[in-house]
Amino acid sequence: MRSSKDELRTKEKKLVYKFAAGRENYELTVPIEFPVQENPSHFHGRLMLLHNLPCFIEDDLKKSLIQFIEDETIKDYDRESEKALGAVTSGEVDLEHLVNSWTKAYTKTTLEHARPEEPNWDEDFGDVYHDLIHSPASETLLNLEHNYFVSISELIGERDVELKKLRERQGVEMNNVMQELGKSLTDQDVNSVAAQHFESQQMLENKWANELKQLTNIQKQEYQEWVIKLHQDLKNPNNSSISEEIKVQPSQLRESTDASARIYEEQRQLEESFTIHLGAQLKTMHNLRLLRADMLDFCKHKRNYRSGVKLHRLQTALSLYSTSLCGLVLLVDNRINSYSGIKRDFATVCQECTDFHFPQLPDQLEVVQQVVLYARAQRLKKSKQQHELKDNIVGQEDASKNIECSQSNIFPGEFYITRHSNLSEIHVVFHLCVDDNVKSGNITARDPAIMGLRNILKVCCTHDITTISIPLLLVHDMSEEMTIPWCLKRAELVFKCVKGFMMEMASWDGGVSRTVQFLVPQSISDEMFYQLSNMLPQIFRVSSTLTLTSKR
Repeated sequence: MRSSKDELRTKEKKLVYKFAAGRENYELTVPIEFPVQENPSHFHGRLMLLHNLPCFIEDDLKKSLIQFIEDETIKDYDRESEKALGAVTSGEVDLEHLVNSWTKAYTKTTLEHARPEEPNWDEDFGDVYHDLIHSPASETLLNLEHNYFVSISELIGERDVELKKLRERQGVEMNNVMQELGKSLTDQDVNSVAAQHFESQQMLENKWANELKQLTNIQKQEYQEWVIKLHQDLKNPNNSSISEEIKVQPSQLRESTDASARIYEEQRQLEESFTIHLGAQLKTMHNLRLLRADMLDFCKHKRNYRSGVKLHRLQTALSLYSTSLCGLVLLVDNRINSYSGIKRDFATVCQECTDFHFPQLPDQLEVVQQVVLYARAQRLKKSKQQHELKDNIVGQEDASKNIECSQSNIFPGEFYITRHSNLSEIHVVFHLCVDDNVKSGNITARDPAIMGLRNILKVCCTHDITTISIPLLLVHDMSEEMTIPWCLKRAELVFKCVKGFMMEMASWDGGVSRTVQFLVPQSISDEMFYQLSNMLPQIFRVSSTLTLTSKR
C-alpha cells in the first residue's frame, strides 16, 4: 500500500483546456502532479498570471480545473480501493488483522465508543473537602489541621536543637584542632576533621529529612481517609458514629476571634486601605492596601492557642476551591530551588505544615524544572532553525551558547507558580525572577520585572485570583542605596504601571472587583510609609464620600 501511494505522488496528468478568443481557437495544456497538494484557487491564479490568459475565461477555467482535480482524484482512490479489495480476496492481507485495525481506529475516533473518564482522586477529595469546610464540621477540620501542624513544628524544633548541638560540638573540636595546627597536626589532619564534620552533619540532616517526610505522608493519608469517612457519615443523618466535635461552640469561636485579631494586629504594624474606581465608561471598584509587613507573614501559621478554631485560616480554607483565590508575588533568583535567601525561608514555612491537597514544594519545583528544561530545548531548536534559514552562522553560535549555559535557569521577568493549601492566607505563590538591576534607580516600565508583574496580573484574571500581594519596591529588604528619593521614584513607577495593568483587566476578565496589596519592607521608616500612603491616592482615583443634606 505504501508503494502505491508513492506512485501516486509522482504521477503526472495533463489538463487540456480549450477556449476561443475572437476568431482564434486556443488550447491550454497544464501538467499536474497527483495527489494535488496545492490549493486549486491558488494554482488557478498562478496559471492566469503565468500564461497571461484573458480575464473572460477566468471563472470557466477555475471551474474546469477544480472539476478535473476532483474527477482524477476519485479515479485514483477507486483504483487503490480495487487493489486493496483484490489483496483481501486473494488472501494477501490477513482479514482478522485488518478488522482489528479498523475497529481500533474507529473506537479511538468515535465519541460514543470512548471510555468514560476514570474518577480522579484529587478532584473527588477536593469536592468532599469543599462540602465539609462549608458545614458544621469546619471547626473539626481546622482543629485537626492545627494538631498536625503542632506535631510537625515539634519535630522540626527537635531537629533544629540536635543540629545546633552538633554544630556547637564540631565548632569546639575544630577550634582545638586549629590550636594544634603546626604542632602535632598538619593541614591534612584539619581537612580530614572537616570532612568528618561535614559527613556527620549530612547524615543527621538526611535522618531528620526522612523522618519529616514519613510523618508528612502519614498525616496526609490519615487526613484524607478521615475526611472521606466523615463525609460519608454525614450523608447518613441516622448514623450515631458522627463525633460531637463537629458542633461549633460559640464561646470558643469568640475567644479565637479575639485572639486572632490581636495576633493579626501585631503582625501588621502599619497599613492603609483605599477604594478606587477604574475604567473609561463602565467603572470597576477595586480595593487597594498599603502595608508594612514581611511577605512571609501571609504564609506563616500562628503557634499561639494550640486548641480551638483558627479563624485566620478559616477564610483561606473556605475559599480554597472557589473563584476568589489569594496570591502572593515572591521575588527570587534565576535558580529553581529552595537553598538560599527568601526561597529557603519560604520552604521552611511550607515544611512546617503538611499540604493535604497539593504536592509538597520540592515535588512542585521538580516539575517546574522539567518544564523549564523542555521549554529551553524547544527554544534552542527553534533558534537554530531560524538562524539556518538566515544563514547567520556567527549569530547562531552565540545564541546557542547563551541558551545552553542557562538551560536549567529562568530569565528575569519569567515566573513559576506553586499551589498551596497549608499557608496561612495564601493559595498561589508567583515566584518572579529578578536580577540585581531592580536595585538600581533607572528601571523603566519595560523592565522585565515590571512586565513580569503584568503577566502575573493577567494570570490572576484568567484563574480566579482576586487578591494579590505585590512588593511595592520590587525588593524584600532595604539596603543603603535605597534612599528616600529612590523609594519614591520606584513606588511611583510601580503604582502607575499597576494602574495601567488593572485598567487592562477590564478587557481580560470583563471587570471583576479585586484587592491589590502593596507591601513594603518592615525596616522602612514611618515617615517613608506615610509619604507612600499620600502618593497612592494621587495616582489612583480614590472614591470620595458624599454627604447629602436635605435643603429646606
